[in-house]
Amino acid sequence: MDMPLEHKSVLPDATDVVVIGAGIIGVMTAWELAKSGLRVVVLEKGRVAGEQSSRNWGWIRAQGRDAAELPIMAEAAAMWRQMAAETPEDIGLRQTGVTYLAAKTSEIEDYENWLPHAKAHGLDSEILTAKQTVDLIPNAQAGWVGALHTASDMKAEPWVALPAIARAAVRVGVIIVENCAVRTLDIAAGRVTGVVTEHGRIQAPEVVLAGGAWSQLFLRRHGLSIPQLSVRATVAATAPLPQVFEGGAVDDKLSFRLRADGSYTLGVPGFHELFVGPDAFRAVGGYAKTLLADLAGTRLLPAAPKDYPDAWGTKRHWSADDISPFERNRILNPAPNKACVAKLARDFAATFPALGEVKITTAWAGMIDAMPDIVPVVDRAPLDGLTVATGMCGHGFGIGPAFGRIVARIVRGEPAGYDMERFQFGRFTDGSKLVLGPNL
Repeated sequence: MDMPLEHKSVLPDATDVVVIGAGIIGVMTAWELAKSGLRVVVLEKGRVAGEQSSRNWGWIRAQGRDAAELPIMAEAAAMWRQMAAETPEDIGLRQTGVTYLAAKTSEIEDYENWLPHAKAHGLDSEILTAKQTVDLIPNAQAGWVGALHTASDMKAEPWVALPAIARAAVRVGVIIVENCAVRTLDIAAGRVTGVVTEHGRIQAPEVVLAGGAWSQLFLRRHGLSIPQLSVRATVAATAPLPQVFEGGAVDDKLSFRLRADGSYTLGVPGFHELFVGPDAFRAVGGYAKTLLADLAGTRLLPAAPKDYPDAWGTKRHWSADDISPFERNRILNPAPNKACVAKLARDFAATFPALGEVKITTAWAGMIDAMPDIVPVVDRAPLDGLTVATGMCGHGFGIGPAFGRIVARIVRGEPAGYDMERFQFGRFTDGSKLVLGPNL
């Protein structure tokens, strides 16, 4: 992925907060902190939105989320609307709804089990009958028995939205430095005092780790650990096509979303590929319940490509003077699964026969930072001065603005504004029962 360098600021000697990672969580955290008057530096080893924050489906949804995320998602939706109004560029924000299409009645039962959570938080989610589903998407020939539909859900163009948001953050004083990897934390007397980058040190009493797929590797270097793994998900884009549905929809074969140029983003629902490495072996016991709940959902691959976060040859220990793994792989750019791409084209054409042959113009993949319970970690780490926001499980784009605001509150020592027990750093080691998110 060839992404030009946009943010070339000079590193300051000191700042109030360093944010590691310029994905949606990191950029939004920095923006919120800067608006409160703090000096903030975002350090990105590659490019703003170079990894999963620009590679996702572009959905901004409350539908199907864990109950603990729903009130946070409500704030995120309001923030997206505000950002779209305040950002000079068109970020593609549209309220077009999200629809989960059911191929069998058991899926409708799952939707019905989740619906009380939606109603408790004032969502307009509803179960559609087979006829109502046909009326919503009239040109499909898929035999859906019904659907779960949330008309208030939205979409945006990820590769446009986050760079625009980053530029807005810079306008309020955030310093963003691309191509600048953080090698290690600076630690003195048991607390964070700053970071060591490939270009020198920055003093800072607070550091936020929002490193996505790289977070576990960075934590382990400092004697900390969470059972985070990264899985590959393949996505494709079609050539422009006649409109078959304005919003985002998914069934048991594919997901599809209309893009601003009239093409469609296609994804493979409920299927990911895990490159087995040292962290995967360590965490396998914690993921047993998750894997058993969906045996067909994850394909195991024997080894990650060179310099991936959990590749067998990736260093787990390095000094502040060494070239770090984060410099050896500036942008995690996995190859898409070609068989999945071809199947997506066939399945979309079969679902909408009037389209004829569906041509794929581009395909890509992303490494999704996953947790065993399908819920992120957003919490203070057991190291003074370090806050962690990672493991978004593929759901981070839509909810990212609100989690960024929450992280900013945590850094400032303020109440988060929500019950954050579900997102605690230590929940996998303190004896807490593993409760799976809905994964709808």
